[in-house]
Amino acid sequence: MTRIIPTDHSKQPIPTMPRTETTRSSNPSLRSVESYAKPFCDFLTENPTIFHYVDATAKQLEKNEYTKLSERDEWKLHRGGKYYLERNGSSLIAFEVGEGYEPGNGVAMLAAHVDALCIKLKPVSNLSSKAGYTQLGVAPYAGAMNSTWWDRDLGIGGRVLVKEASGKIVSKLVKLDYPIARIPTLAPHFGAAANGPFNQETQMAPIIALDNSTEPYSTDDNDSKPTALGGEGSFISTQPHALVKAIAGEMGISDYGSIVNWELELFDIQPAALGGLNKDFIFAGRIDDKLCSWAAIQALINNSSSSSSSSSSLIKLVALFDDEEIGSMLRQGARSNFLPSTISRIVDSFASPSTPSLVSRTFANSFLVSSDVIHAVNPNFLNAYLPHHAPRLNVGLAVSADPNGHMTTDAVSTAILQRCAEKCDSVLQVFQIRNDSRSGGTVGPMLSSAMGVRAVDAGIPQLSMHSIRATTGSKDPGLGVKAFEGFLNHYETVDAEFKA
Repeated sequence: MTRIIPTDHSKQPIPTMPRTETTRSSNPSLRSVESYAKPFCDFLTENPTIFHYVDATAKQLEKNEYTKLSERDEWKLHRGGKYYLERNGSSLIAFEVGEGYEPGNGVAMLAAHVDALCIKLKPVSNLSSKAGYTQLGVAPYAGAMNSTWWDRDLGIGGRVLVKEASGKIVSKLVKLDYPIARIPTLAPHFGAAANGPFNQETQMAPIIALDNSTEPYSTDDNDSKPTALGGEGSFISTQPHALVKAIAGEMGISDYGSIVNWELELFDIQPAALGGLNKDFIFAGRIDDKLCSWAAIQALINNSSSSSSSSSSLIKLVALFDDEEIGSMLRQGARSNFLPSTISRIVDSFASPSTPSLVSRTFANSFLVSSDVIHAVNPNFLNAYLPHHAPRLNVGLAVSADPNGHMTTDAVSTAILQRCAEKCDSVLQVFQIRNDSRSGGTVGPMLSSAMGVRAVDAGIPQLSMHSIRATTGSKDPGLGVKAFEGFLNHYETVDAEFKA
Protein backbone atom coordinates (compact mmCIF):
# COMPACT_ATOMS: atom_id res chain seq x y z
CA MET A 1 0.00 0.00 0.00
CA THR A 2 1.51 3.32 -1.01
CA ARG A 3 1.78 5.90 1.73
CA ILE A 4 2.65 8.88 -0.45
CA ILE A 5 -0.47 10.99 -0.72
CA PRO A 6 -0.48 13.25 -3.83
CA THR A 7 -2.60 16.00 -2.29
CA ASP A 8 -4.94 17.79 -4.67
CA HIS A 9 -6.30 20.87 -2.91
CA SER A 10 -9.36 21.01 -5.13
CA LYS A 11 -10.51 17.38 -5.34
CA GLN A 12 -9.05 14.98 -2.83
CA PRO A 13 -10.29 14.57 0.75
CA ILE A 14 -7.91 15.31 3.58
CA PRO A 15 -5.89 12.16 4.43
CA THR A 16 -6.39 11.33 8.09
CA MET A 17 -3.92 9.96 10.59
CA PRO A 18 -4.92 7.14 12.97
CA ARG A 19 -6.53 8.52 16.10
CA THR A 20 -4.66 6.06 18.26
CA GLU A 21 -1.26 6.67 19.76
CA THR A 22 1.87 5.43 18.03
CA THR A 23 1.46 1.76 17.26
CA ARG A 24 4.98 0.53 17.97
CA SER A 25 5.39 -0.85 21.47
CA SER A 26 9.15 -0.27 21.19
CA ASN A 27 8.58 3.47 21.66
CA PRO A 28 8.99 3.97 25.40
CA SER A 29 7.05 7.21 25.49
CA LEU A 30 3.99 5.97 23.55
CA ARG A 31 2.99 9.60 23.13
CA SER A 32 0.21 10.81 20.89
CA VAL A 33 1.20 13.18 18.10
CA GLU A 34 -0.89 15.93 19.73
CA SER A 35 1.14 15.77 22.94
CA TYR A 36 4.22 17.26 21.25
CA ALA A 37 2.58 20.60 20.42
CA LYS A 38 2.96 22.35 23.77
CA PRO A 39 6.54 21.16 24.44
CA PHE A 40 7.53 22.43 21.00
CA CYS A 41 5.86 25.81 21.60
CA ASP A 42 7.54 26.16 24.98
CA PHE A 43 10.97 25.21 23.61
CA LEU A 44 10.60 27.68 20.74
CA THR A 45 9.54 30.53 23.03
CA GLU A 46 12.20 29.91 25.68
CA ASN A 47 15.09 29.67 23.19
CA PRO A 48 14.69 32.49 20.66
CA THR A 49 18.29 32.80 19.42
CA ILE A 50 20.31 30.11 17.72
CA PHE A 51 22.78 30.03 20.62
CA HIS A 52 20.02 29.49 23.17
CA TYR A 53 18.43 26.84 20.98
CA VAL A 54 21.62 24.81 20.56
CA ASP A 55 22.49 25.17 24.25
CA ALA A 56 19.04 23.99 25.34
CA THR A 57 19.22 21.08 22.90
CA ALA A 58 22.59 20.08 24.37
CA LYS A 59 21.14 20.18 27.89
CA GLN A 60 18.25 17.99 26.77
CA LEU A 61 20.67 15.48 25.26
CA GLU A 62 22.76 15.41 28.44
CA LYS A 63 19.61 14.81 30.47
CA ASN A 64 19.10 11.74 28.29
CA GLU A 65 22.65 10.46 28.93
CA TYR A 66 24.41 11.79 25.84
CA THR A 67 28.09 12.54 26.43
CA LYS A 68 29.62 15.73 25.07
CA LEU A 69 32.62 15.42 22.76
CA SER A 70 35.10 18.09 21.72
CA GLU A 71 36.60 18.33 18.25
CA ARG A 72 39.87 19.32 19.96
CA ASP A 73 40.20 16.02 21.84
CA GLU A 74 40.79 12.39 21.01
CA TRP A 75 37.58 10.40 20.94
CA LYS A 76 37.16 7.08 22.72
CA LEU A 77 33.75 5.79 21.73
CA HIS A 78 32.05 2.53 22.57
CA ARG A 79 29.17 0.52 21.14
CA GLY A 80 25.88 1.49 22.70
CA GLY A 81 27.26 4.95 23.49
CA LYS A 82 25.37 8.21 22.95
CA TYR A 83 27.30 11.37 22.11
CA TYR A 84 27.00 14.93 20.84
CA LEU A 85 29.31 17.76 19.80
CA GLU A 86 28.90 21.43 18.95
CA ARG A 87 30.66 23.78 16.60
CA ASN A 88 30.61 27.53 17.19
CA GLY A 89 27.75 27.08 19.66
CA SER A 90 25.38 27.28 16.68
CA SER A 91 25.62 23.82 15.07
CA LEU A 92 25.25 20.43 16.73
CA ILE A 93 25.61 16.75 15.85
CA ALA A 94 24.18 14.02 18.09
CA PHE A 95 24.57 10.30 17.47
CA GLU A 96 24.12 6.86 18.94
CA VAL A 97 26.34 3.87 18.13
CA GLY A 98 24.45 0.59 17.85
CA GLU A 99 25.51 -2.38 19.98
CA GLY A 100 26.08 -4.38 16.80
CA TYR A 101 28.00 -1.66 14.93
CA GLU A 102 31.02 -2.65 12.85
CA PRO A 103 33.24 -0.21 10.89
CA GLY A 104 31.88 0.22 7.38
CA ASN A 105 28.26 -0.13 8.45
CA GLY A 106 25.92 2.69 7.51
CA VAL A 107 24.66 5.82 9.23
CA ALA A 108 20.95 6.68 9.38
CA MET A 109 21.07 10.48 9.27
CA LEU A 110 18.59 13.30 9.82
CA ALA A 111 19.82 16.77 8.90
CA ALA A 112 18.14 20.14 9.39
CA HIS A 113 19.11 23.74 10.05
CA VAL A 114 18.59 25.79 13.20
CA ASP A 115 19.27 29.29 11.92
CA ALA A 116 16.25 31.51 11.30
CA LEU A 117 15.70 34.89 9.70
CA CYS A 118 16.60 37.58 12.22
CA ILE A 119 18.16 41.01 12.62
CA LYS A 120 21.74 41.10 13.87
CA LEU A 121 23.67 43.90 15.50
CA LYS A 122 26.45 45.46 13.47
CA PRO A 123 29.99 45.36 14.93
CA VAL A 124 29.55 49.04 15.75
CA SER A 125 25.87 49.32 16.63
CA ASN A 126 25.92 52.76 18.27
CA LEU A 127 24.14 55.38 16.14
CA SER A 128 23.98 59.11 16.73
CA SER A 129 20.68 60.20 18.25
CA LYS A 130 18.10 61.55 15.84
CA ALA A 131 15.18 63.75 16.88
CA GLY A 132 15.39 62.48 20.44
CA TYR A 133 15.56 58.77 19.62
CA THR A 134 18.33 56.28 20.37
CA GLN A 135 18.53 53.81 17.51
CA LEU A 136 20.41 50.60 16.88
CA GLY A 137 22.77 49.80 14.02
CA VAL A 138 21.57 46.48 12.65
CA ALA A 139 21.75 44.32 9.53
CA PRO A 140 19.30 41.73 8.18
CA TYR A 141 20.26 38.07 8.35
CA ALA A 142 19.02 36.38 5.16
CA GLY A 143 15.60 37.78 4.25
CA ALA A 144 14.75 39.48 7.54
CA MET A 145 13.74 43.15 7.78
CA ASN A 146 11.01 42.48 5.26
CA SER A 147 7.56 44.05 5.65
CA THR A 148 6.55 41.59 8.40
CA TRP A 149 9.15 43.11 10.75
CA TRP A 150 7.52 46.53 10.93
CA ASP A 151 5.81 47.41 14.23
CA ARG A 152 6.76 44.21 16.02
CA ASP A 153 7.84 43.95 19.66
CA LEU A 154 11.48 42.89 19.46
CA GLY A 155 13.64 41.41 22.20
CA ILE A 156 17.39 40.88 22.02
CA GLY A 157 19.72 38.03 22.93
CA GLY A 158 22.69 35.95 21.94
CA ARG A 159 26.17 35.28 23.26
CA VAL A 160 28.56 37.59 25.08
CA LEU A 161 32.32 37.07 25.47
CA VAL A 162 33.37 38.06 28.98
CA LYS A 163 36.89 38.35 30.40
CA GLU A 164 36.94 36.96 33.92
CA ALA A 165 39.20 38.15 36.73
CA SER A 166 41.52 35.21 36.04
CA GLY A 167 42.05 36.47 32.51
CA LYS A 168 40.07 33.64 30.97
CA ILE A 169 37.56 34.61 28.27
CA VAL A 170 34.26 32.74 28.45
CA SER A 171 31.12 32.72 26.32
CA LYS A 172 27.84 33.38 28.13
CA LEU A 173 24.26 33.55 26.94
CA VAL A 174 21.99 36.52 27.51
CA LYS A 175 18.37 37.21 26.66
CA LEU A 176 16.19 40.28 27.17
CA ASP A 177 12.80 38.86 26.27
CA TYR A 178 10.85 42.03 26.87
CA PRO A 179 10.33 44.47 23.98
CA ILE A 180 13.46 46.61 23.79
CA ALA A 181 13.18 47.61 20.11
CA ARG A 182 10.69 48.44 17.41
CA ILE A 183 10.84 49.45 13.74
CA PRO A 184 8.04 52.02 13.40
CA THR A 185 6.03 52.48 10.23
CA LEU A 186 5.14 55.85 8.76
CA ALA A 187 1.40 56.50 8.85
CA PRO A 188 -0.34 56.30 5.45
CA HIS A 189 -1.48 59.91 5.85
CA PHE A 190 1.99 60.98 4.67
CA GLY A 191 1.22 59.72 1.18
CA ALA A 192 3.98 58.53 -1.11
CA ALA A 193 6.64 58.54 1.62
CA ALA A 194 4.69 55.82 3.46
CA ASN A 195 4.28 53.55 0.45
CA GLY A 196 7.87 52.48 -0.11
CA PRO A 197 9.99 50.87 -1.32
CA PHE A 198 11.96 51.43 1.87
CA ASN A 199 15.70 51.61 2.43
CA GLN A 200 16.78 49.02 5.01
CA GLU A 201 19.80 51.09 6.02
CA THR A 202 18.18 54.49 6.53
CA GLN A 203 14.48 53.78 7.12
CA MET A 204 14.44 50.56 9.18
CA ALA A 205 16.78 51.35 12.09
CA PRO A 206 15.04 50.17 15.29
CA ILE A 207 14.29 52.65 18.08
CA ILE A 208 15.43 51.45 21.52
CA ALA A 209 15.24 54.50 23.82
CA LEU A 210 14.59 58.22 24.05
CA ASP A 211 17.38 60.79 24.24
CA ASN A 212 16.01 64.29 24.53
CA SER A 213 19.38 65.82 25.33
CA THR A 214 19.58 67.03 21.74
CA GLU A 215 17.98 70.24 20.47
CA PRO A 216 14.19 69.83 20.49
CA TYR A 217 12.72 68.68 17.19
CA SER A 218 16.15 68.52 15.59
CA THR A 219 16.51 66.06 12.69
CA ASP A 220 20.29 66.47 12.48
CA ASP A 221 22.72 63.85 13.81
CA ASN A 222 24.07 64.63 17.28
CA ASP A 223 27.85 64.47 17.00
CA SER A 224 28.55 64.97 20.69
CA LYS A 225 29.71 61.82 22.46
CA PRO A 226 29.33 61.01 26.17
CA THR A 227 32.13 59.38 28.09
CA ALA A 228 32.83 56.00 26.53
CA LEU A 229 31.79 52.98 28.59
CA GLY A 230 34.68 50.61 29.10
CA GLY A 231 37.17 53.27 28.03
CA GLU A 232 38.07 54.70 24.63
CA GLY A 233 38.94 52.04 22.08
CA SER A 234 37.13 49.23 23.91
CA PHE A 235 34.54 47.15 22.12
CA ILE A 236 31.81 48.20 24.47
CA SER A 237 32.42 51.89 23.69
CA THR A 238 31.08 51.23 20.18
CA GLN A 239 27.68 50.08 21.46
CA PRO A 240 24.70 52.14 22.71
CA HIS A 241 25.13 53.00 26.39
CA ALA A 242 21.56 52.05 27.29
CA LEU A 243 21.95 48.64 25.67
CA VAL A 244 25.30 47.98 27.36
CA LYS A 245 23.84 48.78 30.77
CA ALA A 246 20.78 46.57 30.13
CA ILE A 247 22.86 43.60 28.95
CA ALA A 248 25.40 43.98 31.77
CA GLY A 249 22.61 44.30 34.34
CA GLU A 250 20.92 41.14 33.09
CA MET A 251 24.23 39.26 33.34
CA GLY A 252 25.24 40.71 36.70
CA ILE A 253 28.33 42.42 35.23
CA SER A 254 29.51 45.60 36.96
CA ASP A 255 32.73 46.08 34.98
CA TYR A 256 31.55 47.04 31.48
CA GLY A 257 35.09 46.76 30.16
CA SER A 258 35.07 43.00 30.84
CA ILE A 259 32.69 42.56 27.89
CA VAL A 260 35.12 41.66 25.10
CA ASN A 261 32.60 41.24 22.29
CA TRP A 262 29.13 39.95 21.60
CA GLU A 263 26.93 38.45 18.91
CA LEU A 264 23.36 39.59 19.46
CA GLU A 265 20.17 39.40 17.43
CA LEU A 266 16.69 40.89 17.60
CA PHE A 267 13.71 38.54 17.70
CA ASP A 268 9.94 38.71 17.96
CA ILE A 269 9.01 38.22 21.61
CA GLN A 270 5.44 37.04 21.04
CA PRO A 271 5.23 33.49 22.40
CA ALA A 272 4.47 30.49 20.23
CA ALA A 273 0.85 29.50 20.79
CA LEU A 274 -1.84 27.05 19.79
CA GLY A 275 -4.45 28.75 17.61
CA GLY A 276 -7.60 28.23 15.61
CA LEU A 277 -11.08 27.46 16.91
CA ASN A 278 -10.12 23.85 17.53
CA LYS A 279 -6.46 24.59 18.26
CA ASP A 280 -5.50 23.04 14.93
CA PHE A 281 -2.58 25.45 14.44
CA ILE A 282 0.65 26.62 15.98
CA PHE A 283 1.36 30.32 15.48
CA ALA A 284 5.00 31.18 16.13
CA GLY A 285 8.17 32.87 15.02
CA ARG A 286 11.27 30.97 13.90
CA ILE A 287 9.38 27.84 12.79
CA ASP A 288 11.77 27.68 9.80
CA ASP A 289 13.55 25.52 10.68
CA LYS A 290 13.53 24.97 14.36
CA LEU A 291 10.48 22.77 13.73
CA CYS A 292 12.18 19.94 11.83
CA SER A 293 15.29 20.32 14.00
CA TRP A 294 13.31 19.91 17.21
CA ALA A 295 11.35 16.93 15.87
CA ALA A 296 14.56 15.20 14.73
CA ILE A 297 16.17 15.52 18.17
CA GLN A 298 13.05 14.19 19.93
CA ALA A 299 13.00 11.25 17.51
CA LEU A 300 16.64 10.44 18.23
CA ILE A 301 16.11 10.61 22.00
CA ASN A 302 13.01 8.42 21.76
CA ASN A 303 14.77 5.91 19.53
CA SER A 304 17.89 5.70 21.69
CA SER A 305 15.69 4.85 24.67
CA SER A 306 13.78 2.10 22.88
CA SER A 307 14.37 -1.63 23.16
CA SER A 308 15.13 -1.94 19.43
CA SER A 309 18.05 0.48 19.72
CA SER A 310 20.35 -1.96 21.50
CA SER A 311 20.29 -4.49 18.65
CA SER A 312 21.12 -2.00 15.88
CA SER A 313 24.27 -2.35 13.80
CA LEU A 314 24.08 1.24 12.58
CA ILE A 315 25.01 4.71 13.73
CA LYS A 316 21.91 6.88 14.17
CA LEU A 317 22.63 10.57 13.85
CA VAL A 318 21.02 14.02 13.80
CA ALA A 319 22.93 17.02 12.41
CA LEU A 320 21.68 20.57 13.01
CA PHE A 321 23.40 23.29 11.00
CA ASP A 322 23.77 27.05 11.12
CA ASP A 323 23.90 29.38 8.08
CA GLU A 324 21.50 27.48 5.80
CA GLU A 325 19.55 30.65 5.09
CA ILE A 326 22.68 32.33 3.70
CA GLY A 327 24.16 29.44 1.71
CA SER A 328 25.71 27.16 4.36
CA MET A 329 29.22 28.33 3.46
CA LEU A 330 30.75 28.94 6.90
CA ARG A 331 32.57 26.48 9.19
CA GLN A 332 29.36 25.67 11.04
CA GLY A 333 27.31 25.30 7.86
CA ALA A 334 26.36 22.18 5.92
CA ARG A 335 28.99 22.87 3.23
CA SER A 336 31.73 22.57 5.84
CA ASN A 337 33.52 19.41 6.92
CA PHE A 338 31.49 19.17 10.14
CA LEU A 339 29.37 16.14 9.25
CA PRO A 340 31.82 14.21 7.00
CA SER A 341 34.67 14.65 9.46
CA THR A 342 32.47 13.59 12.39
CA ILE A 343 31.51 10.37 10.62
CA SER A 344 35.15 9.76 9.67
CA ARG A 345 36.20 10.17 13.30
CA ILE A 346 33.50 7.76 14.47
CA VAL A 347 34.81 5.15 12.05
CA ASP A 348 38.37 5.86 13.25
CA SER A 349 37.31 5.12 16.83
CA PHE A 350 36.27 1.59 15.96
CA ALA A 351 38.67 0.71 13.13
CA SER A 352 42.37 0.21 13.77
CA PRO A 353 43.62 1.47 11.48
CA SER A 354 40.87 3.29 9.58
CA THR A 355 41.20 3.66 5.83
CA PRO A 356 39.60 5.96 3.25
CA SER A 357 37.91 2.94 1.69
CA LEU A 358 36.27 2.12 5.02
CA VAL A 359 34.81 5.61 5.25
CA SER A 360 33.64 5.32 1.63
CA ARG A 361 31.90 2.04 2.49
CA THR A 362 30.23 3.78 5.40
CA PHE A 363 28.85 6.49 3.12
CA ALA A 364 27.67 3.92 0.58
CA ASN A 365 25.71 2.08 3.27
CA SER A 366 24.22 5.29 4.69
CA PHE A 367 21.08 7.32 4.08
CA LEU A 368 20.24 10.97 4.71
CA VAL A 369 16.85 12.55 5.32
CA SER A 370 17.35 16.26 4.70
CA SER A 371 14.47 17.94 6.49
CA ASP A 372 13.49 21.55 6.02
CA VAL A 373 10.04 23.06 6.31
CA ILE A 374 7.97 22.86 3.13
CA HIS A 375 5.27 25.14 1.76
CA ALA A 376 1.84 24.13 3.01
CA VAL A 377 -1.04 24.92 0.66
CA ASN A 378 -2.40 28.45 1.19
CA PRO A 379 -6.17 28.58 0.56
CA ASN A 380 -5.97 32.20 -0.64
CA PHE A 381 -3.38 31.42 -3.32
CA LEU A 382 -4.37 28.04 -4.75
CA ASN A 383 -3.11 28.98 -8.21
CA ALA A 384 0.43 29.16 -6.85
CA TYR A 385 0.44 25.38 -6.29
CA LEU A 386 0.47 22.42 -8.63
CA PRO A 387 -2.46 19.99 -8.37
CA HIS A 388 -1.41 16.93 -6.37
CA HIS A 389 1.59 18.88 -4.98
CA ALA A 390 -0.09 20.94 -2.26
CA PRO A 391 0.80 19.65 1.23
CA ARG A 392 -1.70 20.11 4.03
CA LEU A 393 -1.14 20.74 7.71
CA ASN A 394 -1.63 17.96 10.28
CA VAL A 395 -1.22 15.18 7.70
CA GLY A 396 2.46 14.29 7.64
CA LEU A 397 5.87 14.94 6.13
CA ALA A 398 6.05 16.18 2.55
CA VAL A 399 8.69 14.79 0.21
CA SER A 400 10.08 17.70 -1.81
CA ALA A 401 11.28 17.18 -5.37
CA ASP A 402 13.03 19.42 -7.89
CA PRO A 403 14.41 18.25 -11.26
CA ASN A 404 17.06 20.99 -11.24
CA GLY A 405 18.94 19.76 -8.19
CA HIS A 406 17.61 22.13 -5.55
CA MET A 407 16.41 19.02 -3.70
CA THR A 408 18.25 15.72 -3.35
CA THR A 409 15.14 13.54 -3.81
CA ASP A 410 15.04 10.78 -6.42
CA ALA A 411 12.94 7.65 -7.00
CA VAL A 412 15.17 5.35 -4.93
CA SER A 413 15.41 7.65 -1.95
CA THR A 414 11.67 8.32 -2.04
CA ALA A 415 10.96 4.59 -2.08
CA ILE A 416 13.25 3.99 0.91
CA LEU A 417 11.60 6.70 3.00
CA GLN A 418 8.19 5.49 1.86
CA ARG A 419 8.91 1.99 3.17
CA CYS A 420 10.07 3.40 6.51
CA ALA A 421 6.88 5.49 6.70
CA GLU A 422 4.72 2.45 6.01
CA LYS A 423 6.37 0.53 8.82
CA CYS A 424 5.53 3.23 11.37
CA ASP A 425 2.10 4.05 9.90
CA SER A 426 3.06 7.56 8.79
CA VAL A 427 1.65 9.39 5.79
CA LEU A 428 3.91 11.11 3.27
CA GLN A 429 2.78 13.98 1.07
CA VAL A 430 4.60 15.36 -1.96
CA PHE A 431 5.59 18.86 -3.07
CA GLN A 432 7.15 20.35 -6.17
CA ILE A 433 7.16 24.02 -7.13
CA ARG A 434 5.48 25.24 -10.32
CA ASN A 435 7.68 25.73 -13.38
CA ASP A 436 7.00 29.48 -13.27
CA SER A 437 8.07 29.82 -9.63
CA ARG A 438 11.50 29.84 -8.00
CA SER A 439 12.52 26.85 -5.91
CA GLY A 440 14.32 27.25 -2.62
CA GLY A 441 17.16 25.03 -1.48
CA THR A 442 18.11 22.79 1.44
CA VAL A 443 21.16 21.19 3.02
CA GLY A 444 20.35 17.93 1.20
CA PRO A 445 22.12 18.42 -2.14
CA MET A 446 25.36 19.73 -0.61
CA LEU A 447 25.57 16.96 1.99
CA SER A 448 24.64 14.11 -0.34
CA SER A 449 27.15 15.27 -2.96
CA ALA A 450 29.93 15.73 -0.39
CA MET A 451 29.49 12.22 1.03
CA GLY A 452 27.92 10.33 -1.86
CA VAL A 453 25.07 9.09 0.33
CA ARG A 454 21.57 8.33 -0.86
CA ALA A 455 19.31 11.12 0.30
CA VAL A 456 15.80 12.51 0.24
CA ASP A 457 14.33 15.92 1.09
CA ALA A 458 11.28 15.60 3.32
CA GLY A 459 10.02 18.25 5.72
CA ILE A 460 7.12 19.44 7.79
CA PRO A 461 4.66 21.82 6.05
CA GLN A 462 4.17 25.40 7.21
CA LEU A 463 2.43 28.57 6.06
CA SER A 464 3.96 32.06 5.80
CA MET A 465 7.55 30.98 5.18
CA HIS A 466 10.06 33.78 5.83
CA SER A 467 7.54 35.86 7.75
CA ILE A 468 8.38 36.97 11.29
CA ARG A 469 5.35 34.87 12.35
CA ALA A 470 4.48 31.57 10.67
CA THR A 471 1.96 28.76 11.04
CA THR A 472 2.14 24.99 11.20
CA GLY A 473 -0.32 22.35 12.37
CA SER A 474 -0.65 21.48 16.05
CA LYS A 475 -0.12 17.80 15.17
CA ASP A 476 2.81 18.47 12.86
CA PRO A 477 5.63 18.47 15.45
CA GLY A 478 4.40 15.07 16.67
CA LEU A 479 3.89 13.76 13.14
CA GLY A 480 7.46 14.79 12.40
CA VAL A 481 8.76 12.98 15.49
CA LYS A 482 6.80 9.87 14.53
CA ALA A 483 8.07 9.78 10.94
CA PHE A 484 11.68 10.55 11.89
CA GLU A 485 11.67 7.96 14.64
CA GLY A 486 10.24 5.48 12.17
CA PHE A 487 13.12 6.18 9.80
CA LEU A 488 15.74 5.72 12.51
CA ASN A 489 14.11 2.54 13.72
CA HIS A 490 13.38 0.88 10.35
CA TYR A 491 16.08 2.07 7.95
CA GLU A 492 18.30 -0.93 8.68
CA THR A 493 15.66 -3.49 7.62
CA VAL A 494 14.43 -1.35 4.72
CA ASP A 495 17.97 -0.94 3.40
CA ALA A 496 18.29 -4.72 3.22
CA GLU A 497 15.40 -4.76 0.75
CA PHE A 498 17.36 -2.49 -1.61
CA LYS A 499 20.82 -4.09 -1.37
CA ALA A 500 20.09 -6.64 -4.08
